Amino acid sequence: MELRMLGPMELWTAGRPVDLGPPRQRAVWAAVAVDTPRPVPVETLVDRVWGEAPPERARHTLHVYLARMRRVLEQVSTGEEGSARLRRRSGGYVLDVDPDSIDLHRFRRLVGQARIGKCAETEEAGLLRQALGLWRGAPLCGIEGDWADRVRQAWHQQHLDTAVRWAQAELRLGEAATVIGPLADLLLENPLAEPLVTALMRALHAAGRIPEALDCYDTFRRRMADQLGLDPGKELRELHRALLCGNGAESGPAPAPPTAAETGTASPATADARTAPPAQLPLDVRGFTGRDTEIAELDAILARAADQPTAVLIATLSGTAGVGKTALAVHWAHRASARFPDGQLYVNLRGFAPNRPAMTPGEALGGFLHALAVPVSNLPSDVDRQTALYRSLLARRRMLVVLDNARDAEQVRPLLPGAPGSMVLVTSRNQLTSLVAVEGAHPLALDPPAAGEARQLLARRLGPERAAAEPDAMDEIITWCARLPLALAIVAARAAGHPASPLSVFADELRDERGRLDLLSAGDEAGEVRAVFSWSYRTLGPAAARVFRLLGLTAGADIATAAAASLAGVTSETARGLLAELTAAGLVTEHRPGRFTSHDLLRAYSAELSLQDDAAEGYAATHRLLDHYLHTAQTAAMSLNPHRDPVVVARPGPGVTRGDVPDSERATHWFAAEHQNLLAAVRHAHRSGFDVHAWQLAWTTTEFLERRGHWTDRMTVQLIALEATRRLGDRTGQIRVLRVLGTACAQLGRFDEARAHLGEALELATGHGDDTARANVHISLALALEGQGDYRTALDHASEALLLFRSADHVTGQANALNMVGWCRTRVGDYAEALASGEQALILQRQIGSRYGQAGTLDSIGYAHHHLGRFDEAIDCFQQALAVFQEVGARSFQAAVLTHLGDTYAATGDIAQARDRWQEALTILDELNDADADALRERIVKHFGSGAT
Repeated sequence: MELRMLGPMELWTAGRPVDLGPPRQRAVWAAVAVDTPRPVPVETLVDRVWGEAPPERARHTLHVYLARMRRVLEQVSTGEEGSARLRRRSGGYVLDVDPDSIDLHRFRRLVGQARIGKCAETEEAGLLRQALGLWRGAPLCGIEGDWADRVRQAWHQQHLDTAVRWAQAELRLGEAATVIGPLADLLLENPLAEPLVTALMRALHAAGRIPEALDCYDTFRRRMADQLGLDPGKELRELHRALLCGNGAESGPAPAPPTAAETGTASPATADARTAPPAQLPLDVRGFTGRDTEIAELDAILARAADQPTAVLIATLSGTAGVGKTALAVHWAHRASARFPDGQLYVNLRGFAPNRPAMTPGEALGGFLHALAVPVSNLPSDVDRQTALYRSLLARRRMLVVLDNARDAEQVRPLLPGAPGSMVLVTSRNQLTSLVAVEGAHPLALDPPAAGEARQLLARRLGPERAAAEPDAMDEIITWCARLPLALAIVAARAAGHPASPLSVFADELRDERGRLDLLSAGDEAGEVRAVFSWSYRTLGPAAARVFRLLGLTAGADIATAAAASLAGVTSETARGLLAELTAAGLVTEHRPGRFTSHDLLRAYSAELSLQDDAAEGYAATHRLLDHYLHTAQTAAMSLNPHRDPVVVARPGPGVTRGDVPDSERATHWFAAEHQNLLAAVRHAHRSGFDVHAWQLAWTTTEFLERRGHWTDRMTVQLIALEATRRLGDRTGQIRVLRVLGTACAQLGRFDEARAHLGEALELATGHGDDTARANVHISLALALEGQGDYRTALDHASEALLLFRSADHVTGQANALNMVGWCRTRVGDYAEALASGEQALILQRQIGSRYGQAGTLDSIGYAHHHLGRFDEAIDCFQQALAVFQEVGARSFQAAVLTHLGDTYAATGDIAQARDRWQEALTILDELNDADADALRERIVKHFGSGAT
């Protein structure tokens, strides 16, 4: 089997192509295969296939594509050991196949084997020739999307770099004629690729075709001037000059620039010092542990240097204060130092130093040039000339340059080498996006280490016996320190100073959020978490500093731009600028476009500052934020279901910005993004005395939480809402809350609690004289009793609801009650009557335009058709219902309809369709952690065996 990506996406087996499906299906193949043999998380696959704004049912569609991909592999595999399989691992999906059977990975292996110095020149040329022979055109041809475009661009550059390396290898073997044709063809496709021009001119010269080489240069020079307004680079200009002069020797590789000692510019003492390469790296951190993923990424970046022989290698490590950027950079630099025989340069650029200004590029260059044996008397007077000399000295050398604690890209640029060979590693609290965009730096965003790595770090410092003795205290310390390496190191140092004290003492001290930052101090400013944070805080303007302080009032996992604007009482445009300033300072992270977060210690620091400086504004800011969530959630809930009974909310206060939720799709995305924040907002509102916000927020989330199957969350917020309505004495609110709470309990199988809550709701509604409220409670009682298996009593409650809704002339209620009556009748086996009730319900649902109601009713009708033996009608109803539930993102209802659809296909004998529908339903139920998943899994195993799941 061979999977081809370096051209049109193709799968070949036994000498024949296999149909991979439509473009998006082929994109899934590519998204999985590109990381073989590493697993790819589902979230990454969605991003690669659909980009930053995937449709609501993207995950469902992805699972369908993955199921098809698995079937194709099963069909083409022999069943022997080593056959290709798509497997689900803890980290995602992995294509379990020999990487060499994928042309991309075979290309990379061949290029890696051909690195200069690892094989003979003849073998190098042969390996590179094989690698280039794998290319069949534009990679991933026919697959669209941002990820595919980025991959194509990167692989295309690797292709060009490999072609240049191959040409150089062939020229060293005297095979100029071999490379002229392929290089000329590549140049036609890439007319601005200067390395190709250089390689072609050298080949033409070696073949004695100097006039053609000079014509090649003139054509390229005019093209550069016309299209880019630039001249060719130095190497190409010097090659052209050498050819004009007829100097064949000068047409070879440019000689290394002379050192200061060789030109006589250094004193004898400095000339002797130059014999030892500079080694400026600070001491490695004692007991450094963890960061295996980041170290592997840096190793991979270094390994890819041979794939881009014309580029300067730059990597950036960015992250918040105290996350361990310098420790990682220094540790990795020591590990990699042997790869840089000409030495290591290091400088702390003091980008965020508390008491000293940031280092200027001129100061840094002066130190580097001195380390490179340039006497002070010979230092150029301005930064541009210092940079030119520095780059000349580093040209043709292999040096590692570590630029620590950089403030911004402008501070870094003069310190970058100008020619390939060396590597630059930059650390900064800023993301240095400009350096990534312009200079092609490889960005690595450093988050706090994972819990396992944090435990390893702490245990290494405490000693294995002490760490093993109190595992629970270790976990608490790691949690309260937000896994931040600086904080963990401080706690370890304090524990080392008190060897007789149990770790639980330090965990107890850290539990108090108000005093936590006081405890995280090592006795000096550089070793105090609060002080380290303050260095970034002091760089902020007044408006951004205020927003940072107000963020300490929030309780959610992150915050969107519109919510932050409401919190601060500013426009969204202003908030975007202020959040960008906080991001640049490393005080918040934009972990998704338009969404910002920070770790718990930074939140504690901002809360502390808010308490000190903004106590009077705190109540108003909290009110604005809760208004934002309530009014946006109310609008979003009505977009999801315009036919649900709304609650009357007070007008938002001044300075409140509503989220953009103009339709059902946008509303669903907003609820999904704000899910955890809304739960936190309900709790925060209740704790802060905003009881109306608490219960009304809980009410607005009901529709979304039900559709997504978040039963536990639904019950949790309704319990808070119930307490809030009772504290307010709001009887109408209590009826609403008790009804939803009872339904949520029933869906979790807590039927006794469900009946208690619904009984109280019915009593309140009856005493209140509200027939509509009574009818709604009867519907909820019918749902609960049906779930418990008491179908006859459920039918009685549904029938009572129908009578009350008809008495109140409530059309939406009548439609819902008729559907419930019909469903209960199917459960007692009265399928003909059930069908009649369902069809009446469907007429009303269509009359009021409730597509969501229609979908539920179609499912009930389809169920009745199935049991009447009308399988075609049943399948048609189920497919219509499924389409709507997929469109609105009702995950739990999708699973129910898919299960019913699978049952019907099984009844017709279409076993393949039944398996696919059941498997799709099981995937959803597993993701929702639904109790029905086990029963469905048993059904699949019963029909198809254990391998089917």
